[in-house]
Amino acid sequence: MADLQRTVDELAARLDRPLLLEDRIQRVVAYSEQSGAMDDVRRDSILRRHTVPEVRQWLRAAGIHEAAGPLRTPGAPHLGLLPRVCVPIRHADGLLGFLWLIDAEPAMTDADVAEAAAAAPGLALALFHESLASGLASHRELEAVTGLLLGDREAAKDAAEQLIEAGAFPQAQPVSVQVARPRTAEPDDALRLALEQGLLALRRRLSGHHPLHLVRYDHAVLLTAGPPVPADDLHAAMPVPVVVGIGRPGPALAQAAGSYREARQAAEVAARVPGLGRTAEWARLGVYRMLTQLPDQELHPGLEGLLADAQYLPLLETLETYLDLAGSAVATSRALRLHRTSLYYRLQRVEELARTDLKDGGERLALHLSLKLARLSGRYLPRDSHGSSRLR
Repeated sequence: MADLQRTVDELAARLDRPLLLEDRIQRVVAYSEQSGAMDDVRRDSILRRHTVPEVRQWLRAAGIHEAAGPLRTPGAPHLGLLPRVCVPIRHADGLLGFLWLIDAEPAMTDADVAEAAAAAPGLALALFHESLASGLASHRELEAVTGLLLGDREAAKDAAEQLIEAGAFPQAQPVSVQVARPRTAEPDDALRLALEQGLLALRRRLSGHHPLHLVRYDHAVLLTAGPPVPADDLHAAMPVPVVVGIGRPGPALAQAAGSYREARQAAEVAARVPGLGRTAEWARLGVYRMLTQLPDQELHPGLEGLLADAQYLPLLETLETYLDLAGSAVATSRALRLHRTSLYYRLQRVEELARTDLKDGGERLALHLSLKLARLSGRYLPRDSHGSSRLR
């Protein structure tokens, strides 16, 4: 509720006119302080916490339930109703509510209407949270799971106790955490709402696992009792393509934060290293577990120039494949379909340009780790994934 009220207040201040937010059956959810024009309908709606039937019928006849975007509704003096702009709050085909703005003294400009419409996805996400029904009130569950995963040790302990006492999670069960991260979509409120709906649909099918969830700005988190649920179920529930990271189960709910950190890092590695597939388990990440803990500036100094110039990408790909295959020229030539003479020439060029010696085991290790670290940081983007899965 706090998110809804804050959004309504901020938008009202920017537009310098009163706002009122209703749910889909036109019960008042939030409203701003009064400023500018006022009519009987706004006053009565705030006092009664709902719109009276005569006004609902008038507005429905104006087309608010069918509107896909902002709609100007006419005034009705006999009902004490000034002209309004109605912004339907929707997600996909679902109507969640209505944002109302008085369109008088003065009338709203097209830019004002566009700004009000831009707030709709964020309001849809917050309304969706408010509409959840569960044994634990939705806002209390959201606060508890947030404290569990993002708070300090004492906050996590308190949150776990709250969830267990409310019957949302069994006391003597380990907890598994999975993170779903969209592959390509830019984070925004519409994406968050889509992730929220996907997780809620999955939760209904996982009731025996005592599921909990949290949606953050660029990823979704699923917590379940016992071992992780099949990752394919999470992929199938998401409305957009995602990568899934799986953390090691924690011994109790209060230790979920550690599993969450692992799951989030595993998802990040899977997003940056396509060869790992669409699901990555922290326990099977191999060298990438260590690399996620290192600053991405700590690369072999000889690679800096090669990474900065696209013309050297074939040399880097050749070097990575050679190192992935334990320095076997035969296996590397076969993997790259490259003549042995050409392979030796490329490796010699790498030695010259990077000022290194591939016969030195320490140098090979530093170069190999640097290439993998450059993958994670996005500084090295090979054209294929020939060697990306060999260092698990």
